[in-house]
Amino acid sequence: MEQKNSGISMFQRYLTIWVALCMVAGVLIGRFLPQIPDFLDQFEYAGISIPMAILIWHMIYPMMMKVDFQSIKNVGNDPKGLFVTWVVNWLIKPFSMYGIASLFFWGVFKAFIDPELAAKYLAGAVLLGAAPCTAMVFVWSTLTKGDPAYTVVQVATNDLIILIAFVPIVKLLLGVSNVQVPMTTLFLSVVLFVVIPLALGILTRVIVTKSKGTEYFEKNFIRKFDGITTIGLLLTLILIFSFQGSIILDDPLHILLIAVPIVLQTFIIFALAYIACKLLKQPHDIAAPAGMIGASNFFELAVAVAVALFGTSSPAALATTVGVLTEVPVMLLLCRIANKTKRYFNKDRRLQ
Repeated sequence: MEQKNSGISMFQRYLTIWVALCMVAGVLIGRFLPQIPDFLDQFEYAGISIPMAILIWHMIYPMMMKVDFQSIKNVGNDPKGLFVTWVVNWLIKPFSMYGIASLFFWGVFKAFIDPELAAKYLAGAVLLGAAPCTAMVFVWSTLTKGDPAYTVVQVATNDLIILIAFVPIVKLLLGVSNVQVPMTTLFLSVVLFVVIPLALGILTRVIVTKSKGTEYFEKNFIRKFDGITTIGLLLTLILIFSFQGSIILDDPLHILLIAVPIVLQTFIIFALAYIACKLLKQPHDIAAPAGMIGASNFFELAVAVAVALFGTSSPAALATTVGVLTEVPVMLLLCRIANKTKRYFNKDRRLQ
């Protein structure tokens, strides 16, 4: 057992190297073995990749098993972390994305991007900014040892706000009067990435604790899933980059130019939420997921809307795709930053 746990820790210790290798592998597969992503791309419903959904389940199911339903009901006793999530995601993030992307596309990079193309890239960036993350937050929360119950509530309430706020914000910032959100994609994502894994996780917890006891579940059963989240993450990376391999290799300069404001925005939003939680004396296992939700994006929704509004080959769709490409490496770096700065926060909420 000790050897196994040591192997997992060694694997996670060099996670950055494994991530880089998986990104390269994905790009090479997309370029030289395009029949593989073409085949997998057939398994899609409402803009959501079924293989991707399966891998995401592998990442978030272990975390959902840690959720004690009783602890979910107690989240309301300390709602400050929720308030930070709502304010940063909906009153700051979409507008800061518009401002930062405008500065770079129409200012800093004007020698490389003409105004018409800049406007289309801006549209894609805004779609990303107006769609904070759903599924992958559970992965980032796991990697930063976030409070699983609190993370569930943060994500669930955020998803409810998306239903109301996404379209008005996009219309306001882009002046697009005919925005049509693929509601099937939106609802299906919430069901697939929150409702189903949460229900399965709670059901597993109830069944195992009833038959074997809570101590067995906490000390033995849940540890059997160590490493599954990381492996699922790496396989997801290979899949994402295989889908986008040709795009990366065909136009690397514009990929880089689009990535700059998106990555900068990611760091700024994380810092705002993370520091706000620190100032409000929130524990680290609430602060870290709060920062991650705003920093990462609901890229399934952003890409689907960009394709519906502007077409699959449009610059706007390309910009949302770049958001997908940059997300995992950048978020892994933010997870490392969060873990390195944990000592500056109060003790974890679940330990108090």
